[in-house]
Amino acid sequence: MGARSDGARTMTRLPLALTMGDPAGIGPEITAGAWHALREGGTVFAWLGDPACLPASLPVKEIETIEQAASVFSSALPVLPLSLSAPVRAGVPDSANAQTVIDSIARAVGLAKAGVAGGVVTNPISKAVLRRAGFPHPGHTEFLAELCHVPGREVMMLASPMLRVVPVTIHVSLREALDTLSEDMIVETGLTTALALKQDFGFERPRLAVAGLNPHAGEDGMMGREEIDMIIPAIERLRAKGVEVTGPMPPDTMFTESARQKYDAALCMYHDQALIPIKTLDMAHGVNVTLGLPIVRTSPDHGTAFDIAGKGIAEATSLVAALRLASVLSENRLNHKEGLLS
Repeated sequence: MGARSDGARTMTRLPLALTMGDPAGIGPEITAGAWHALREGGTVFAWLGDPACLPASLPVKEIETIEQAASVFSSALPVLPLSLSAPVRAGVPDSANAQTVIDSIARAVGLAKAGVAGGVVTNPISKAVLRRAGFPHPGHTEFLAELCHVPGREVMMLASPMLRVVPVTIHVSLREALDTLSEDMIVETGLTTALALKQDFGFERPRLAVAGLNPHAGEDGMMGREEIDMIIPAIERLRAKGVEVTGPMPPDTMFTESARQKYDAALCMYHDQALIPIKTLDMAHGVNVTLGLPIVRTSPDHGTAFDIAGKGIAEATSLVAALRLASVLSENRLNHKEGLLS
């Protein structure tokens, strides 16, 4: 289920911009782990943050421009330095440092938009910490969409080698999800997903599977009419626009091993319908990918983990997967723009 690049010419990969995340969380530790895991490979990144919060044993090299990252990456973590306002205590978040966290994200996006970074990979942030400092956005994704001047067009995908899922409604209560879900939302999310599968993941003819909302996908209206009144019309509109779509599929059977071989991404109606199967199947390698942006953005599929920060036990597996996937998506997008991916 990995991103494909069949027949594509390899192009020079730009370094990735990795944000600081909350400095009191596991971000500094997993950044160090990711550098150790990738220093010998083809994925290069620069970290945007305060070097003082990185592990003392980590070799660090401050750089002035992200273009310098490749020349130092094999021997030290390249850092584009930003200063924190308050000392960092692992596991103890401080809103005094929120502005630097925000600045790290904004600078990373600026580098990607300028074409000098291949994409943005974001370390975990604490929404509560940022909110106490006046941050108006629900999270990373909405802020990124605003920085890219495409608010409302962002779509969240969770991707792993075993499964890709896209929830149509995301960070709202289940009741609100049922109230806001619409035919237009399903169509717009499906079109954004199909385009991303083609230009970023390298699928020539992307295949979408659409989940039903109700048990047994409504059982012909016996268990709810949303499939008949909303989901099937959305599927028909997607097909009319040239998207290969299957569904609505019963959510309790569409994630089996045999079913997953028949589609490239599953379009789900609400948050947990999408995230429970992928986190159950492949939590360690799950990557959050934001679709619908003019830049590539990925992030690890976990939070700040303040409870284990500073204990030296945080696993960098998901961040490594996010960095590797961002590098592939960036290369595929360049190939697509050059006409090397159809």
